[in-house]
Amino acid sequence: MGQVVTFGEIMLRLEPEGYNRFIQADKFLSTYGGAEANVAVSLSNFGINTSFVTKLPQNKIGEAAVNSLRRFGVDVESVLYGGDRVGIYFLEKGASQRPSLVIYDREGSSIQKAQSDEFDWELIFKDAEWFHFTGITPALGDNLAEICLEACKIAKKKGIKISCDLNYRQKLWSREKAKKVMSALAPYIDLCIANEEDAFDVFGIEVQKSDVLSGTLKYDGYKNVAKQLMEKWNFNQVAITLRTSLSAFDNRWAAILYDGEQYYISKTYDIHIVDRVGGGDSFGAGLIYASLMNFDAQKSIEFAVAASCLKHTIEGDYNMVTTDEVLNLMNGDRTGRVKR
Repeated sequence: MGQVVTFGEIMLRLEPEGYNRFIQADKFLSTYGGAEANVAVSLSNFGINTSFVTKLPQNKIGEAAVNSLRRFGVDVESVLYGGDRVGIYFLEKGASQRPSLVIYDREGSSIQKAQSDEFDWELIFKDAEWFHFTGITPALGDNLAEICLEACKIAKKKGIKISCDLNYRQKLWSREKAKKVMSALAPYIDLCIANEEDAFDVFGIEVQKSDVLSGTLKYDGYKNVAKQLMEKWNFNQVAITLRTSLSAFDNRWAAILYDGEQYYISKTYDIHIVDRVGGGDSFGAGLIYASLMNFDAQKSIEFAVAASCLKHTIEGDYNMVTTDEVLNLMNGDRTGRVKR
């Protein structure tokens, strides 16, 4: 089996203890994470040969970020070094009816200043079977959008499968900019991953008769979104995650997978959340793994949703679960009883 290559920014994550607010904090817990790095760790924990590509400063913080990946078996040989800083994000965990809050401090990070001639994609993709990125990476600047496009072109030429989670971030770019850039990248993508907000914010495709704020989700509307995405861009598959937010602690979690002919809907999980950051990334990693393992479509969406369900129970960005744990959950072991 070939390697999965992911490309993006890994950041230092700083958060107050427990559910303290920023204004209460006198110390911060530090970990590392980022959308594509999270996918790489998930896949490596599933036993997939995975490589993460980024640019980091040649200092102890950059080294610590790389070590956070290396400890889970992610190949970091294609990480570039240079620039002055690691991007940072601050997380204040929500509780009950108070939402979580994220503040970015990533301006001028090493990856944000990277240039296209620094990345030898022919070499990076030498053993690759799959390439994954998210909409966060091209949002970091025109230079990153150019690098993503170049990577996609070379991957497509080599017959490498490409997946992208749209992951719209309004703090990084406008809807107009996102639509322009992602429209140039979309023709290269085989598997498109989104939620209802991403589809609207990036491509203007709106879910009818659903309201994420009130928790009203109509599956027919999501099917229509998947169909419109497929018809517009000719993806091989479209996956739409379905999150019903009852509070910051309690969500219902499911997803739809569409292959152009049939819709596959997963079972729904009632989740009491420990940490929801990285939940979408773990879902994407689950789909990639399922595809590499040649799971059928229904089993694929069940595996991805179960993997993501488990991620919501784990502190930090990374999903530190095994395939056996995911399979146990998707096959019906939902009780959380102690394993002895």
